[in-house]
Amino acid sequence: MANADLSWIDYDSQHVWHPYTNIKNPTPAFPVKNASGCTIELQTGEVLVDGMASWWSAIHGYNHPRLNEAIKIQLESMAHVMFGGLTHRPATELVQKLIELTPGCLDHVFLSDSGSVAVEVALKMAMQYSSSVYKSSVKQKILTIRGGYHGDTFGAMSVCDPITGMHSLFTSVLPRQIFVDRPKTKFDGIWDESDFEQFETVLSKRRREICAVILEPIVQGAGGMYFYHPTYLKRVREACDRNDVLLIADEIATGFGRTGKLFACEHADIAPDILCVGKSLTGGYMSLAATLCNERVASGISSGDPGLFMHGPTFMGNPLACACAKASIDLLIASDWQKNVLRIENHLSSGLEIMNQLKSVKSTRVLGAIGVVELHQPVDMHLIGAEFVKQGIWVRPFGTLVYVMPPFCINNAELQSLVNGIGLVVSELD
Repeated sequence: MANADLSWIDYDSQHVWHPYTNIKNPTPAFPVKNASGCTIELQTGEVLVDGMASWWSAIHGYNHPRLNEAIKIQLESMAHVMFGGLTHRPATELVQKLIELTPGCLDHVFLSDSGSVAVEVALKMAMQYSSSVYKSSVKQKILTIRGGYHGDTFGAMSVCDPITGMHSLFTSVLPRQIFVDRPKTKFDGIWDESDFEQFETVLSKRRREICAVILEPIVQGAGGMYFYHPTYLKRVREACDRNDVLLIADEIATGFGRTGKLFACEHADIAPDILCVGKSLTGGYMSLAATLCNERVASGISSGDPGLFMHGPTFMGNPLACACAKASIDLLIASDWQKNVLRIENHLSSGLEIMNQLKSVKSTRVLGAIGVVELHQPVDMHLIGAEFVKQGIWVRPFGTLVYVMPPFCINNAELQSLVNGIGLVVSELD
């Protein structure tokens, strides 16, 4: 391996456009040799404890034998067939598993190829339902809360925060949706009923325009890693029912145990009308997402004109991805995941809390297997990645947020490496 051709690394730096970067002055992209368990080995020899779970998806770690085997077995029969006019067992078994596990009676499942597309599907479901049931082109707006993030495609961008979000460049060409302030009461705070007044007022006044509310339950992810009070979510559900508006829960980041509940909606004991899942659906192995809806939504769409739901991704229901997803869910449910997530939560809580003493730190917060250090000033993305690599950890901050969402299988020594490494790098910012 000493003579392995690594010329691809130079080619990559010149020609491959990585996410959220300038092609002329890109942020560093560290070359990976392999990944196993909770570690990533770079071509340069460093072995890093992974604090990101590949953007929050690899909940079982890397190169898991059960997931590897599921893909190998499925590959022997077929890698892919179109889902229009054809079906197969992996998709059906996955759908059955999702219906069994998700909150409420979400009995109809539309499979797609990414979380962003799952949100597009949810928005289209809500709009087509409204058109079919109310026979009106007016009730087509989406209400959401500021600070949210729902993806990078156009419909999804329209419900991301238009001011502080990363898509403000496109505001003039995006559909104009309706925004209210996000709740001030934090997850572990004392609920203040006045925190819901603005949402209640806007929804009731504009219910004839609004077909659905979309939000990230309990945890706003890439919009700010903000944890809000479960009662707010409960009030949203109640208000949607009173005003005949659908509720869409975007659980792409929070689903499958990340917040300490299997789905974040369970913190408030509510069920949405439409639910989006993705990311850790396949354990981080392959791109796959799903949009689930209840009978009300499905029947409403199907009884209108044209009666067909107008969406159909080429790789919808990919058999390899579906087989992997079912194996990942089975692996999660069979494990003591709740105990593991609580262990991670306790370790991160004690480890990060002490960083509140640093001048550069505004606050820290932890929920489930999510740990956040919020800084007063944005980080320098060109420099900070290398500093974390020097500490033997993989952490990719954004803005003022240094955060971790590690695989659930991470051990305490690896967790401590993450905490120590973050502490050393952040302390250098003082």
